[in-house]
Amino acid sequence: MNLDIKQMVAMVDIVAEEKNLPKEVVIDVIEQAIAAAWRKDNGDKDMDVRCELDLNTGKAYVFISRTVIEDDVAYIPAIEIPLSEAKGKKIGDIVEEKVEVTSFGRVASQTAKQVVTQRLREAERDAVLSLFEDRVGEVVNGTIVRVEPKLVRIDLGKATGIMPKSEQIEGEYYAVGSRIKVYIKEIERNERGAQLILSRGCAEFIDYLFRQEVPEIENGSVEIKAIAREAGRRTKIAVAAVMPGIDPVGTFVGGRGVRVQAVMNEIGEREKIDIINWSDNISEYIREALSPAEIQKVEVEGNKATVYVSKEQQSIAIGRVGQNVRLASKLTGYDIDVEVAKAPEKKKKKNVEDSLLSAIDEADDEVSEEENAE
Repeated sequence: MNLDIKQMVAMVDIVAEEKNLPKEVVIDVIEQAIAAAWRKDNGDKDMDVRCELDLNTGKAYVFISRTVIEDDVAYIPAIEIPLSEAKGKKIGDIVEEKVEVTSFGRVASQTAKQVVTQRLREAERDAVLSLFEDRVGEVVNGTIVRVEPKLVRIDLGKATGIMPKSEQIEGEYYAVGSRIKVYIKEIERNERGAQLILSRGCAEFIDYLFRQEVPEIENGSVEIKAIAREAGRRTKIAVAAVMPGIDPVGTFVGGRGVRVQAVMNEIGEREKIDIINWSDNISEYIREALSPAEIQKVEVEGNKATVYVSKEQQSIAIGRVGQNVRLASKLTGYDIDVEVAKAPEKKKKKNVEDSLLSAIDEADDEVSEEENAE
């Protein structure tokens, strides 16, 4: 297979336009493919090979890099070169050998084709995902295209993202073809490329939903101070009034609960929402966070708080499998320990007979004193 650089350069413009990619990206992909193909035909898989296209002359060159070693013999010729052959280089320097590329064998040609296809696909996906860089933190509509045991794949139109198990709402059913709202959490990049991570189970999703239902957040009358969530089970949200005379909890609940109900309609009825008053008094804030439990006393030391409740209120304060106290801790940022308050000691009641006898004795004493005085 003869390598026609001019023809490849002409294709660069076409591919760049079709794939909506920068010309430099397409050239880089072709250089990677040529380097991989040359290594397949002439070298070793461990070789450090790079390629450069000379667009002016229409030629391609590969550069093989080797490290200069002290010994007279290179034990790994693919990546080492003896000092005696390094032409004035020092030990540890990198020596590059330049070779012009003119043709490939059949196997190398297949390698080049595979590299071009794979790298172009990755570059195209990265280019699409870069469009979402500025949309991280937004909620968008998507369509479920595939449901797997550990994740759900969702088509967002120009890109496909994944919603891992950890970002799903527990107990929520996902059906292929269904439209769904998702929070764009992040663009995750690793050795396998970039991936759009979506979520419905994060606290930020709840924050977004309330902002859609409570216009007073936008105009600055009320604000969300903190959210603690166990998706599909329970959410606690601390709210505060910025302007005097406003009931923040009532504002978020809405008349007849319409606002909080709208949020629950989106996340499912199974997940309960506790809306509480935020307070800069930490003891009061912790009391609110542990609602609906009735708290007798709160002791705060450092980032730890000990809460005292009656025996009847202990299970309510802790919650089912520790959920209430766990969410309260997340909400306030304090490690909360719930203890049963000691009941005050009751004074021993005097026996009625003892009281009567005591009164008689006191009266006799008074009579005796009067007689002695006479």
